[in-house]
Amino acid sequence: MHLTLRQLKIFEAVARHLSFSRAADELHLTQPAVSMQVRSLEEAAGLPLTEQVGKRVFLTEAGEELARHARVVAQQLREAEEALLAMKGLRGGRLNIGVVSTAKYFAPRLLTAFRQMHPEVELRLGVHNRGEIVQQLVDNDIDLAIMGRPPQELETVSEPFAENPLVFVAAPDHPLAEAKRIAPKQLAGESFLLREPGSGTRAAMERFLAENGVVPQRTVEMTSNETIKQAVMAGMGISFISERTIVLELATGHIVRLNVTGTPLRRHWFVVHRAEKRLLPAAEAFRQFLLKESGGLDEPPKEVPTASAASGSSRARPRKAAGRPRR
Repeated sequence: MHLTLRQLKIFEAVARHLSFSRAADELHLTQPAVSMQVRSLEEAAGLPLTEQVGKRVFLTEAGEELARHARVVAQQLREAEEALLAMKGLRGGRLNIGVVSTAKYFAPRLLTAFRQMHPEVELRLGVHNRGEIVQQLVDNDIDLAIMGRPPQELETVSEPFAENPLVFVAAPDHPLAEAKRIAPKQLAGESFLLREPGSGTRAAMERFLAENGVVPQRTVEMTSNETIKQAVMAGMGISFISERTIVLELATGHIVRLNVTGTPLRRHWFVVHRAEKRLLPAAEAFRQFLLKESGGLDEPPKEVPTASAASGSSRARPRKAAGRPRR
């Protein structure tokens, strides 16, 4: 069986996008040219690599196996190209970054600042849950990850670069919204809105409650911070969330912080990469940027109006003004 690097590069793009048209756009080829190369691969392999159901493309078992090897080859080719460019003193290259969903609220700001310093670097940002980010590190699909809880099951280099304050939040008309001091045990009867198992925020909350002798009796699991915020505003329950994700909701008074003793929990954001991975110039530049230039994220969130203050605005219409004192 004879496979060419060009065929593997094309198939890797098809497998990554699960789309012939998007792969063609990325590679600046026509869709028929991409389809022809994949057919040639299938003929060489003697096995189908993709199957189409309606308008959706799926990988067969053989396709999954070939895609795994194609990703390794594509990554090695990219590393070889960028290493040679670096030796020639040329700048540029591609940077693949994966961030957990909570980090999507500030990651674009960091990337914008980095791009102003390094406009020649091609950036690719993926937002996933923690489990998917860890798997991308395992598969070497990303150069760097931004996450709040580095994986213990994988040998990595994990460096803190910013604070990640975690707080309990509720709707402005919640009975505890105006309380100046809330003992953790007062939360025992609440409905908790949680992220999926494996989430760093969920793990931090469960650890905090356990340390304070609180066993949640009612929980609702949700897969995104946006859904959790909407559920909190609707009065479904309380949640534990990164303060950086709710700046707008706090400013408009649609969500309030609960003054729970022992919070906010001061956690950190980490930039993470595989321990054995040699960072190429673009990735190393971004790592250094996070460690040296992103100190602005360590500043506490700007003071925002409480629900009662925000209720005077024509844009903010919380169901009840909370008038909760600032901490």
